[in-house]
Amino acid sequence: MTSNKQGSKLLQGAFILSAAAIFSKLIGTLQKIPLQNLGGDAAFGIYNTVYPLYTILVTVAMLGLPAAISRFVAEASAAQDEQKGRRVLLLSACITAVSGLVLGVLVYTGAPLIAVWVGSSHIIPALRSSAWGLAVVPLMAALRGYFQGLHNMMPTAVSQVVEQSVRVAVMISLLLYLSAAGADAAGIAAGALLGPAGGGLAGLAVMLLYWRSHRHRSGQRDLLLQAPLLKSREGLAAARPEQGVPARQLLAYGLPVMLGALAVPLIGLVDVFTVPRLLAGSGSSGTAAMAQFGIYNRGLPLVQIVTMLATSLSVVFIPALAEAKYQRDEALIRSRITLSLRWFWLLGLAASVGLAVLAEPVNTALYGDAAGSSTMTWLAFTAAGGTVSIISAALLQGLGAVRAPALTLLAAAALKAALNLLLVPQQGITGAAIAGVAAHLFAAALNVLLLYRQGYLRLRFADALLKPAALLAGLGLAAAAVSLGAGRAADAAGFGGGRTAALAQSLLGVLAGCAVFAVGAVALRLLSESELRQLPGFGPRLADKLKKLRLFP
Repeated sequence: MTSNKQGSKLLQGAFILSAAAIFSKLIGTLQKIPLQNLGGDAAFGIYNTVYPLYTILVTVAMLGLPAAISRFVAEASAAQDEQKGRRVLLLSACITAVSGLVLGVLVYTGAPLIAVWVGSSHIIPALRSSAWGLAVVPLMAALRGYFQGLHNMMPTAVSQVVEQSVRVAVMISLLLYLSAAGADAAGIAAGALLGPAGGGLAGLAVMLLYWRSHRHRSGQRDLLLQAPLLKSREGLAAARPEQGVPARQLLAYGLPVMLGALAVPLIGLVDVFTVPRLLAGSGSSGTAAMAQFGIYNRGLPLVQIVTMLATSLSVVFIPALAEAKYQRDEALIRSRITLSLRWFWLLGLAASVGLAVLAEPVNTALYGDAAGSSTMTWLAFTAAGGTVSIISAALLQGLGAVRAPALTLLAAAALKAALNLLLVPQQGITGAAIAGVAAHLFAAALNVLLLYRQGYLRLRFADALLKPAALLAGLGLAAAAVSLGAGRAADAAGFGGGRTAALAQSLLGVLAGCAVFAVGAVALRLLSESELRQLPGFGPRLADKLKKLRLFP
């Protein structure tokens, strides 16, 4: 009975955390649209140059310790040793706080040097603004790790939502103020990058409130607030290896986690250090290069929504495959891997084709003009490779191959850098988009090849290419025809060419594409009811809903 209750609590916690992660990531992704609308392409370009750097530095500052805290606190909780869990938190919080402060100071003082590496002095104010977030976020993440180790996901979920909401509110407030004050692109981007610090402070405040409530319920003193105790011999003894978990043991677990996490944003970081410099080397001024880089990044929020959903759904497959492997059910492993890869490949392609076909009206609706629509068309296809790369990495992790996905992403980042150097001087931002498509497909192909070589993957040519090609052709034609018809109707009514008409074209095109996709998938037998029910977690529930709609024969 106890194990069943614990399993139910874990599933409930995973659902809460996944829902909060999807919501907060959606807010964080969509906030880039008002940034471009209010700040312009140059400010947008500066922001998208600095924010990937900030993401990398935050990951480094955390040293992978939130995951380590979660593990060791869970072990201490299982042993009913709450004091040990608190000592783990105290030691880790001190390390992450110091790490964040040191990195924040280094970024603030070293901003001019980093700007030289990137190739643009316009990013210096934004770099210095981002440094404030580094001083706050790592400590907040340590507290989240503690509660996750206790299988209490609600504090993390609430703090994620509050953090992202406040971050966006701070960013938009400063955007409105700075735009009205006539600030330049560098100043506007710097204001936007104060958002992570504001959101981090709000998230930290939420975590401290949860910590205070937890301490009150347990009837023990708050070790985090006992700074004088740390200066005494008793306080130092509380963090000694024989009474808790030594720092080297925490770091030994956390650092590999950090290195694995660093592999994910590497492809985006390659663009930061190559595209602006290559654009400037091709004759563009510093401001013009940043404006071009901003136009290049217009399509990324939409692609990130697709890959974000894939990331959120991929966590379902890791425990499901691990369980099947433990039970040595080879047939179930092959079935789940083949089905999940086939469907994520199809969904990624559908999103890519839809965005590529509707690139111009979507671009106009979201950003006010059609600049860079051809680049957005190419960038749309990173959704296909990125989606398969994410789900195949999760499948490999579920089978126990933890390092392989990180190594494939490193190889893909190297390919992206080489192709940027080759294509950007010739084709500008469109060359960078083509390089991105190739890099993501390369990472996906390497992961799929690893699954194939392990004997767990069997794909038929018709299911992998022929039937999807027919379905996607229908989807693309339907979306394009409906969008074009809506555009001509808007022109005839006298309000064509504006953002409202472009929004109508985009929404109607998406609806038409989705309808053709749903009907075509069933008609071409790309999805059967029994196959859908094999997907872990959401599969049976989705099958029940589709059956009620009579979409299955």
